[in-house]
Amino acid sequence: MMERAESCQKLYTRMRLWEFPDEYVIEPTDGSSASSLSISRVDASIKLIDGVPECSSVRVPKIQTIFGVVGMLKLVAGSYLIVIAERECVGTYLGHPIFKVISLKVLPCDHSVKNSPAEQKKVENEFYGLLKIAERTSGLYFSYDTNLTLSAQRLYDLGDESKLLPLWRQAEPRFLWNNYMMEVLIDYKLDPYLLPVVQGSFHHFQAAIGKEIVDVTLIARRCTRRNGTRMWRRGADPDGYVANFVETEQIVQMNGFTSSFVQVRGSIPFLWEQIVDLTYKPKFEIVRSEEAPRVAERHFLDLRKKYGSVLAVDLVNKHGGEGRLSEKFTNAMQPIVGDGLRYLHFDFHKICGHVHFERLSFLYDQIADFLEKNGYLLLNEKGEKMKEQLGVVRTNCIDCLDRTNVTQSMIGRKMLELQLRRIGVFAAEETISSHANLDESFKILWANHGDDISIQYSGTHALKGDFVRFGQRTVQGILKDGYNSLVRYYLNNFRDGTKQDAIDLLQGHYIVSVSRDMTPPSQTGGLEAIASFPLALCLVSIGLLFTAMSLRQARYDLRHLIFSVFWASISVAIAAFVRANGRIFCNRPRLHKPRC
Repeated sequence: MMERAESCQKLYTRMRLWEFPDEYVIEPTDGSSASSLSISRVDASIKLIDGVPECSSVRVPKIQTIFGVVGMLKLVAGSYLIVIAERECVGTYLGHPIFKVISLKVLPCDHSVKNSPAEQKKVENEFYGLLKIAERTSGLYFSYDTNLTLSAQRLYDLGDESKLLPLWRQAEPRFLWNNYMMEVLIDYKLDPYLLPVVQGSFHHFQAAIGKEIVDVTLIARRCTRRNGTRMWRRGADPDGYVANFVETEQIVQMNGFTSSFVQVRGSIPFLWEQIVDLTYKPKFEIVRSEEAPRVAERHFLDLRKKYGSVLAVDLVNKHGGEGRLSEKFTNAMQPIVGDGLRYLHFDFHKICGHVHFERLSFLYDQIADFLEKNGYLLLNEKGEKMKEQLGVVRTNCIDCLDRTNVTQSMIGRKMLELQLRRIGVFAAEETISSHANLDESFKILWANHGDDISIQYSGTHALKGDFVRFGQRTVQGILKDGYNSLVRYYLNNFRDGTKQDAIDLLQGHYIVSVSRDMTPPSQTGGLEAIASFPLALCLVSIGLLFTAMSLRQARYDLRHLIFSVFWASISVAIAAFVRANGRIFCNRPRLHKPRC
């Protein structure tokens, strides 16, 4: 068991929220004899108070239990406190309970808005609407006792002084989902209230191997630097931070041993985008092509500082639009590959097709030497380090979801077998598939993990999940992939723009300014003000209906044939206009221009 990282001050695990007409009071109720936290609903001023103010007939509070303070955001006129209203214990991480956020609650401190001009109220309501969307953020996890933003190896390597710091100060900023939201509270020295939250995934299982019990945990940490939705966050920014960057850690505990293996995923690391325009697969556009080598170099320099050696596995196609991205990636990597950085292209679709995923063994044969050389963390029964991980495999496809999930689960399976052999549980040729319960649990673990990551980025479960879950492609799985693809198309075009704005607001990528934001973020002009896909679809449908009705009467009166041609022409013209101007009919982010 690892040495426990005790911070100097415990986090409050349960609190009572008193909603008075003029203030919120948060009272610790977990046995801590501590001061309560008061937040004014008028001006959002914060102070610690002894006890809870007295109630009266004119000061009757609403009371509810909450489980953490996530942070606070200031908008145009008011401020908004975000708390955890419901939680669920989902397991343990290195012996510490881990909780999933079931629901968030946004508490307005916006009485000052009442005296604001009408235009300012309108803008405030626009932004408040984005916060209500953010209440439904999925995949949030936290612990009151340990730092969930750090892998087991990083936790082990924490210095004694760092272990005494509050959890929020130990946290890895890039994985701290509420990093920006905590900034206001940090100034008030409210350490017992400052709860670090990560976005990602957490699943675990126990299985029997003979008379022994193995405990396997899979945890994902999503980077907040370029967080967002599938079509509105692609590629990298100029600093080398990439979209959909996720660190995945697989932890094995057995017979007193603890072993951890980390791998990462992230979008192709240069500036490119895919602007939605109602087509099923919008074309890829490389932005500022000449900067690609510099951006890729920055990205991999950062990875090497954090993980050591890096093996970049590129799974995209060699032809078509993906081929252009792959060629640019290959060219950008040539000047920077070396002893600590390898690049490997593996055309997943060409080699594996849509059903032959067992051919990933060809990929494993090419990377096995890197995995064996760079290894994994291994701690013995005394908590002493026997091995450490010296490098990381970085996998990408286009979305870094479906092909990446299948590939990472294969790598995770191979590494678990290596770990169990090292601990002495598996014989030299023994595999996970030779133990039915372990094999089934491992497949479900990775399938659930892939679904979680996919939902956060694309809005749907992962494609190809049937192979990860059952070990083979199924007819039901292929049909489900078709359905999820259609749902992704709808979300990408008509929902994700607003969701992207909500993410940018929460993460501090867009900071509200009174002088700049006196125009509501959704306000548009010209054609965009009236462009509506449902309206266009309705007009086309009406035109086709009139066309059909006129054709039925054409045999009695030639004029109806002319009318049918007229209505058909109108329908075709509207459809062609929507196709040619697809971008303005889509739900686009309003807060960020340009995206790269």
